[in-house]
Amino acid sequence: MAAAKEMKRKRERRTRLTAARPRTRLESAHRASSLAAIGLEAEFVVVMDGAPVRPEDVFGSPRSIVRGPLMHRTGRSYHLPTGSAVYFDTGVIELATPMIEIERGCAARAGRSLWESILFLRGELDAWQARHERDVRLVGFSTHYNVSFDVPAAERAANRTVEQLALLLTYLLPAPVMLLAANRQSTGIGVRPRGNRIEVTADFTPDAALMIAAATVIVGIVREVMTWPTYDVSELFRAHFPIFRDFAPAPHSSRKGWVARYSCFPRNPFASHVDEDRWDLCNGDSLSLREIAGRITKQFWPAIKRYADPFTLRLIGGVMAGRAPSLLELADRPPSYESVGQLCAWDDLFPEHELPRSRYERVLIRAIHGDRLHLGQGEWYKPTGMRGWSHVIFRRERDHSKRVFSLDYLLRHLDDWEGTRG
Repeated sequence: MAAAKEMKRKRERRTRLTAARPRTRLESAHRASSLAAIGLEAEFVVVMDGAPVRPEDVFGSPRSIVRGPLMHRTGRSYHLPTGSAVYFDTGVIELATPMIEIERGCAARAGRSLWESILFLRGELDAWQARHERDVRLVGFSTHYNVSFDVPAAERAANRTVEQLALLLTYLLPAPVMLLAANRQSTGIGVRPRGNRIEVTADFTPDAALMIAAATVIVGIVREVMTWPTYDVSELFRAHFPIFRDFAPAPHSSRKGWVARYSCFPRNPFASHVDEDRWDLCNGDSLSLREIAGRITKQFWPAIKRYADPFTLRLIGGVMAGRAPSLLELADRPPSYESVGQLCAWDDLFPEHELPRSRYERVLIRAIHGDRLHLGQGEWYKPTGMRGWSHVIFRRERDHSKRVFSLDYLLRHLDDWEGTRG
């Protein structure tokens, strides 16, 4: 189909351009923030009247899509009222959630933030296409799962670097992430070292519950492996993890890092049967893809449980046991990929009264909504913009001077800020 071919073309083009272009993603997300955090990003191809288009060519800026005011973030990116950032990134529309501090339910909070933003963007596109008498679809492209790497500098020995951690995770994450997040047309699971974070890349998952399940497994495994005394690959054999025989990760095409591409395996795991096809392991066992994913998940179950909400924990267990379906069990990629926000949408899985917003999220939403902040001896400040992900720009009302406060500083004033209206 045209959209699938266009997505492949965009992947190849982005590979050539990525090294040279400035980034607007989560590079600064965890800088100057004291709490470990996660964040999700999703990319979408825009299909207009049946043909893929470059959003920057059609819309110019996200401001042309969103009817209300937008808070500027950096470069050509803006914050939506939901808290997520929106921008055009080399031929795709990208949404990126705010930082969500790592704690129980963090993946559900990040998933909620992303899918609420998808719902908001889809609503604005509906209004745009009605005004212009055009048909616009968002086709799922990719999801990026970001997890803080906050090992103290003094503990980052030669065998505990973020680069070594990324390589180690490339042996552990693919099987469970495939089962939870991938589809029959997927081509790989990537792991990138990004300085102060680990970024796991996979195809977009048009099912919010499965995406949150994948994020929960990723944050549990990444945070647990981060505590290991060494990131040498030999640790996998010492701990008796089920490792594919004849598997060798390839360098990531777009950035430093590694990818478990389908061609890195003896045969394509995305096109194989998750239960019937057997895989030879380094320890001599022969298991199905579901059994491999299940064993890895079981070995990390205490860490996964530490960050999971009850619903997602049951879903993970169900998929690993075969009681809940995986997209890999379908005959082909689901049609819902072709119209995200319409054929697949957010169903309010985690309402706020059951899962409150994270503290970082609450600070950011206050800023985006323009809520005034009272500090010190009668001083009032009005938020006017963002500096990256970790700082808010304010204007002091007394003299209109600019002040920049970190999210961590604002956390200390959150209760007062939320109690102030005006």
